Amino acid sequence: MNNTNNFFQQKRILLAVVLSFLFFIVYDYFFIPKNPPKLNQNITKVESNAQFDAPKHNIQPVEIQKNVLQDQIIADIKSDHFEAKIDALGRISSFYLKDKKYQNENGEFINLVSKNSFPYPLEMRFSDEAINADAFKTPYISNFKELFVDENGSKTIKLTQKLSSGLMIEKNITFYPFGNYKIEVSLNKNSHYFISPGSRPNIAVDSYTVHGALVMDDKETIHTFEDGKVDKEQNMQNIWMTSAFDRYYATFFYNFEKPLNITIGKDAHENPLVFASSDNKFEAGGYIGSKEHVILRSIDPRLEAVVEYGWFTFIAKPMFVFLNFLHNHIGNWGWSIVIMVLIIRVILFPLTYKSMISMNKLKDLAPKMKELRECYKGDPQKMNVHMMELYKKHGANPMSGCLPILLQIPIFFAIYRVLLNAIELKAAPWIFWIHDLSVMDPYFVLPILMGATMFVQQLVTPMTIQDPMQAKIMKFLPVIFTFFFVTFPAGLTLYWFINNLCSFIQQLIINKIFAKEHHKK
Repeated sequence: MNNTNNFFQQKRILLAVVLSFLFFIVYDYFFIPKNPPKLNQNITKVESNAQFDAPKHNIQPVEIQKNVLQDQIIADIKSDHFEAKIDALGRISSFYLKDKKYQNENGEFINLVSKNSFPYPLEMRFSDEAINADAFKTPYISNFKELFVDENGSKTIKLTQKLSSGLMIEKNITFYPFGNYKIEVSLNKNSHYFISPGSRPNIAVDSYTVHGALVMDDKETIHTFEDGKVDKEQNMQNIWMTSAFDRYYATFFYNFEKPLNITIGKDAHENPLVFASSDNKFEAGGYIGSKEHVILRSIDPRLEAVVEYGWFTFIAKPMFVFLNFLHNHIGNWGWSIVIMVLIIRVILFPLTYKSMISMNKLKDLAPKMKELRECYKGDPQKMNVHMMELYKKHGANPMSGCLPILLQIPIFFAIYRVLLNAIELKAAPWIFWIHDLSVMDPYFVLPILMGATMFVQQLVTPMTIQDPMQAKIMKFLPVIFTFFFVTFPAGLTLYWFINNLCSFIQQLIINKIFAKEHHKK
């Protein structure tokens, strides 16, 4: 027979378990890849020297014939931070990041433009089929073969293409040191066309994070198009910025003065394809590179919208701002996480204190509650009334332990998204063996410490659970959590370990305070 105490205890335990495990179960079942994603699993696969029809009613590329022009490099643009190559079709056919931070595991510079991912950045497709076919057969001419962009300067390259129909296309591209550029297109007569900032980079593609495309309109509303979920073409006007992105990298167009007309198409796998359109002149800022806040902010603060945290963006963004603020003063991301946890615990301490005191009171009232259950065994309604009176008289609240949990769950999710998506944490060390807070602890030290602190916290936390099944669940929680945290980023595990350690210390102190006051009474 259920009684009031068991009812509230069961609700509290179930709430804690459900909220805690909801993330992990969903994460494991839906997001952890059962087969690791292949390099180009999420893009349309075509031959590397294929030509495409123009988008007429939609923007799906169609392979038609071999085209050697895309294998011809007509210009090479370099800076200390990147190297870009432009092919004879007037497109950026490769874009290498040269900073050490962005090297792959083999120490090689990463290329953000995959050979098998179309469209390439600055690729144009005409609505007129005849013009489009001619455009993919006619090479561009460049006024420079090589350019070097100084650290504080910019360099402009001019590309021209003259078609047999008499149509002349001119592209002026001004490159800046960190991978941003300005593109200006003009035709000698009107002809409707689409131009792309490129397909999303395919470097940090996994099943844990959102990747695809996004659009920000002139009201600063963000529209996200995830890979595999685009079922129809969409035309959008008055657009400030549009981006194709993976976990850490992005390519995009933006224009905050003259909003763009954007079309989001789809490939054969329902992944988004991003295009802007015009009949003649086209002007936009562009970027290919990492989603690092400092770089994006230096171009325009509004471009930080490219960093996508999913559902918890509204919490994760200020959380990153706060974490970045701490890092600017501390200089180490790991210690910044530790200090952030301590500050959060101080802010939540009043609620935590009330919760822990209430749990001590419930433990103290256990004998009286047992008497009431025995006394009113045949009358549950009277038993519930007397239980509530007992709680009220002694200032105990069976549900008081839920509020701190409810507050910490969204913070946990936000920290998870920040550590997973913020490229600033890539290759960021903490101490000793932790050389990268964005990947798992290679020696499993932090997950084990996290589980151990969770276990000892249970030992000092007052429990009034009498149901054997609930008691077993609680005992196994540290083991199960340790198992789940083994593959999580070290930064996230560090956060949870410090959080558990704080809870353990707080509980010890409050237990002593409560015991002292109880002894006086």
